[in-house]
Amino acid sequence: MNHLPEPVRPPTVIQLPDGTHVYADQAPAAYTGPQVVHQHIYQAPPDRTVQRIALGSGVGAGAVAAGVYFGPLLIGALTAIAANLAMLAFLALVLGWGVHTVVKSIGGPEGAQAARNVARVRRRGK
Repeated sequence: MNHLPEPVRPPTVIQLPDGTHVYADQAPAAYTGPQVVHQHIYQAPPDRTVQRIALGSGVGAGAVAAGVYFGPLLIGALTAIAANLAMLAFLALVLGWGVHTVVKSIGGPEGAQAARNVARVRRRGK
């Protein structure tokens, strides 16, 4: 029925076999054999790999901070550049198609004859 916490007792001081005094909660535990450590090794996520390599090789916090800050910044910049290049390529394609269509529709019989002459010269050259 008592729902109150356990009262705080003064720390117990014990004397070790070598003569030193320590608190009881800091006393070394009895040896129970070798300690088994379960270590799970897995592949780090891609955005953390560089930082872990930098820390593992002792490079320091500067390299880790640079990797954390400039990594996503570089990815964003490259993505923006790729998007701009794709848009420019699409624009060049549309403009080229438009110029071709306009020249083809405006060109008269002289243009058709010039195209046939160019085709003949190409066939002879091969």
